[in-house]
Amino acid sequence: MLARVCEAASERQLMPSVLTFNPHPRVYFAQLTEHPERAPLAINSLRDRLSLLAQHGIKQITLLKFNHALASMAPKTFVETLLIQQLQTKWLLVGKDFKFGHQRRGNIELLEHYAQKGDFELSTIDDIDDNSGQRISSSTVRDALRLGHIEQAKRLLGCSFSVSGHVKHGQKLGRTLGFPTLNISVAPNCAAKIGIYVVRVRGLFGQPLMGVASLGLRPTVVDAGRLLLEVHLIDQSVHAYGKLVCVDFLHFLRGEEKFPNLETLTLAMQQDTLQARHYFAENGL
Repeated sequence: MLARVCEAASERQLMPSVLTFNPHPRVYFAQLTEHPERAPLAINSLRDRLSLLAQHGIKQITLLKFNHALASMAPKTFVETLLIQQLQTKWLLVGKDFKFGHQRRGNIELLEHYAQKGDFELSTIDDIDDNSGQRISSSTVRDALRLGHIEQAKRLLGCSFSVSGHVKHGQKLGRTLGFPTLNISVAPNCAAKIGIYVVRVRGLFGQPLMGVASLGLRPTVVDAGRLLLEVHLIDQSVHAYGKLVCVDFLHFLRGEEKFPNLETLTLAMQQDTLQARHYFAENGL
């Protein structure tokens, strides 16, 4: 979809642009109705979403805060004020099931009306299926991540699932156990399954680094309830506090466990690191 936007922009000498929202509209309505369980899990943080859009050639991003004013905006106002007057849209690409405006009353037919008037060109994109014929959607990606099916998520996304963040100070416990970690805060609604992963870390050197990571609540150490990504770099010791790193999830090893003591936790970490070494020996970086 982004490739089509960039191609059309190049042909027409326009700026390849994306309109997106924050928070996700379903998150907003889940909070409004006090049903947080209805909010979709996040595949990407806002930072990662914007970064990926830029990596795929998008030069301009319009980020709208999804609030009551936007949720109650009439479809015609959305088109005339936002798309035509403010964004000066000349070519528009949407999915065939695209709905917008108050109570999702805006549809393709309304957009076609403005296209026929010459306000902008309108193109639509069909559903895209994977090799098995299954429709690729954000829901199928979320399901794969929720189950720890990282390789399937990669096939659906076209790239590794990743999390970026600034390395922060932790309790330094991993260092005393022989497994120093890079600690990165993760949004509580992250779609990935809690557990232990083989990971690749980018942003510290020119080349990526091997790692094994724990995404979880640290039940053996402290019952803080905060979701944290702790990454142990294999055969590397770096000063990374404050640096922005990107962690690619490559393979799910096991679920998070609460161990009876630090000794059994250390043994498990040794086994996890050994499995990660085997993974990289077979697959490389």
